[in-house]
Amino acid sequence: MSESTRISNLYQSIYNGNPWLEVNLANTLQNVTAEQAYRKINPNLNTIWEIVNHLIQWRRNILERMQGEVITTPDHNYFVPVIDPSEVAWEQSLQTLAKSQDSWNTFFETFDDADLAKIYVNNGHTYYEHLHGIIQHDVYHLGQIVILKKLL
Repeated sequence: MSESTRISNLYQSIYNGNPWLEVNLANTLQNVTAEQAYRKINPNLNTIWEIVNHLIQWRRNILERMQGEVITTPDHNYFVPVIDPSEVAWEQSLQTLAKSQDSWNTFFETFDDADLAKIYVNNGHTYYEHLHGIIQHDVYHLGQIVILKKLL
């Protein structure tokens, strides 16, 4: 099995598989309502919805880097308030997260392991580091979502 296939399998398991940490994004978000996702538990914390939207944008950012684009991360780091707290808008966010996983799966179908050593010009990190970084990022925020759900 190629290294990129191993990485792809790991990323897929974090989204909706059976990862070592025993929780995944899809199952964790499955029964969260728009009201719950929008609820601000503490003024110093992000909401579940803000975290989901943050994940979507960072997934897009890193995927575009892996496709050779040079990306400038905005000052707000993709943490922006949710404007439309409706169930329809929440479902759209969940669908966009699912589509981001589909985009990653498609990317990995043709990714060449030789490109793992490529360097991204803006920060000097390898593509390998970016791939593992986005997985770590998802897991970090998955943990936050799990805690926020318990506080609802």
